[in-house]
Amino acid sequence: MGIQNFITFLVTALFFVMTPGIDTLFVLNKSINQGKKSGVYATLGINTGVLTHTFFAAVGLSVFIAKSALAFSIIQFVGAAYLIYLGVFKLIKKNDFLMEDSLVKTQKKSKNDFWSGFFTNSLNPKVALFFLAFFPQFILPSQIQNPIPFILLGVTFAIIGVIWYMSLSLFASIFSEKIKNNPTAGVWINKISGIAFILIAIQMVLS
Repeated sequence: MGIQNFITFLVTALFFVMTPGIDTLFVLNKSINQGKKSGVYATLGINTGVLTHTFFAAVGLSVFIAKSALAFSIIQFVGAAYLIYLGVFKLIKKNDFLMEDSLVKTQKKSKNDFWSGFFTNSLNPKVALFFLAFFPQFILPSQIQNPIPFILLGVTFAIIGVIWYMSLSLFASIFSEKIKNNPTAGVWINKISGIAFILIAIQMVLS
């Protein structure tokens, strides 16, 4: 299939997925504040974003982004602006618990969690650059122009991400009920998360 050292790829990919970053912060925040379901939908959204970057890498769009300062800057600033929006929203929101009884409201909230995770990952140009640098190391030189190895590695990376973030979400959601009984703790978690999102956005722009 054009792939080499696949076991090494699995181990290395797991290491990178487990390294704390924007995605980890996002899933933890959703899981602790809103429960397991929100964490699951956020996980699915984030890893759908991974598949988006995989597609871009496979068809060569990531190379265009890497070589075009304008394209990279646009994605970088849009991604940073979205993170700042999330951060400010967290700072001003007094309560973020999923308390609605309405099935329609719950479904709408779940979709929002999915799309928030998707955009958080998709609008991070560093992920595109990471895939461009990381994936070719595990693709045979003769197959480097073939999109299939990129797609297979990207899907594998996404599956690893789903497994890890699902586990993280299940673990973090244990604290959800405790925080619901202590609204003040939830407010402070929102504020800390909001500041963290804003700082990450600033770091993204300055880097």
